[in-house]
Amino acid sequence: MPERLLSAATRLFAERGYESTSVQEVVSAAGVTKGAMYHYFGSKDDLLYEIYARVLRMQTEHLREIASRDEPVADLVHAAAVDVIVTSVDNLDDSTIFFRSMHQLPPEKQRGVRAERREYHELFRAMIERGRAEGVFRDDVPADLVVDYFFGSVHHLSTWYRHDGPLTGRDVGRHFADLLLAGLRP
Repeated sequence: MPERLLSAATRLFAERGYESTSVQEVVSAAGVTKGAMYHYFGSKDDLLYEIYARVLRMQTEHLREIASRDEPVADLVHAAAVDVIVTSVDNLDDSTIFFRSMHQLPPEKQRGVRAERREYHELFRAMIERGRAEGVFRDDVPADLVVDYFFGSVHHLSTWYRHDGPLTGRDVGRHFADLLLAGLRP
């Protein structure tokens, strides 16, 4: 049932906008009662939070798995960069809705999302730092700047990427990862 609610909310928020969609419209589209929704989600804000948080949790799990591999750091960073693009494209509505509507969440939920996103960025940055320490990546650009630069591009996918366009998510992921690694080489 939570997935049905999230699916309905994602579709409606993408079509109508978060602020223009009522709880009643979400529960009707999901085929459940308001009571059932409130059993799983305390509010419409909780639905919005969970739409993005589930994608971020999945991406963080993927990143942890990638970072734990016994492979050269450049391969790990490449795999992680491709993964975040592919999973963002696969969940483009979720990310679009969230970045368009995050400011409408209560401050404590905004802080929670920022903390989760910071954890992901820190894991990614740790791989960049490892590559710098191993001499594989240049050390004249701060790792935080590399992370901000790369993820700034990721966060703007929703403004230009189209599923019916000439590039798949994997194509875009490979291009972004190749560009990132080219910029990191000494």
